[in-house]
Amino acid sequence: MRASLIQIAVEEGESVESRRVRVAALVREQAGAADLVVLPELWTTGAFAYEEFGSEAEPLRGPTFEAMAKAASDAGVWLHAGSIPERAPSAGGASVDDATEGGAAAGEGALYNTSLVFSPSGDLAASYRKIHRFGFDKGEAVLMGAGEELVTVRLPETTVGVATCYDLRFPELFRGLVDAGAETLVIPAGWPERRRAHWTLLARARAVENQAFVLACGTAGTHAGVPQAGHSIVVDPWGEVLAEAGSGEEILTVEFDPSRVATTREQFPALKDRVLGLRTPERRG
Repeated sequence: MRASLIQIAVEEGESVESRRVRVAALVREQAGAADLVVLPELWTTGAFAYEEFGSEAEPLRGPTFEAMAKAASDAGVWLHAGSIPERAPSAGGASVDDATEGGAAAGEGALYNTSLVFSPSGDLAASYRKIHRFGFDKGEAVLMGAGEELVTVRLPETTVGVATCYDLRFPELFRGLVDAGAETLVIPAGWPERRRAHWTLLARARAVENQAFVLACGTAGTHAGVPQAGHSIVVDPWGEVLAEAGSGEEILTVEFDPSRVATTREQFPALKDRVLGLRTPERRG
């Protein structure tokens, strides 16, 4: 199986529409070169361009959906189209623009960091709302709602588990994906350069502990003054790096054998030794 991770440079001088057209062309160029194409997180706006989330948010089936569905169909590839700032349907006339910062993430009309996965026919195979929002008490953490569901997608060669950027720091999410059948973990991101060492370390850790392939696709460029790490990476179930990009815009294409997941789990059956339901002992005295 061949995968192409398109590490897009997100720069302020390029409009969202121009980037959308350019990225669709890059996806089409993967026809015959890849079975699966992966784009980064929030590549339309930039993951740190918080002030753009509201103005550039779109419905699930908005312009990015339409452009990426067509590109997937034209290229005949499975496409993880990264994520978009999704504006959910409004209830009772309320909107995110009318909400306070603390309340903007709650209920109908909220924004979500939503990933889109398309089949080679251009049909929507899955969508995933990011569960762990970055920012602590600002940015994405207060401007966007949190997803609540784990998402897997069955491809002919492998079952893909979907996560996004900051999710990478939470191993329990990936255990849940493995329990749901995931063999390949796909993680689009807008990861900052100043924490690039964490990016590589965590990608390898998630591969090793889950005995799964990890395809982690980041952005290049600078989002709202925050330099991006780039260094998209493909890791095998033993934690070995199969391919790694540099810091600029790049298409990283790698061939991998999904059957190695089952072989690895059979040869080194660590997942069978998991002990679940552990409890913290009561304090006495």
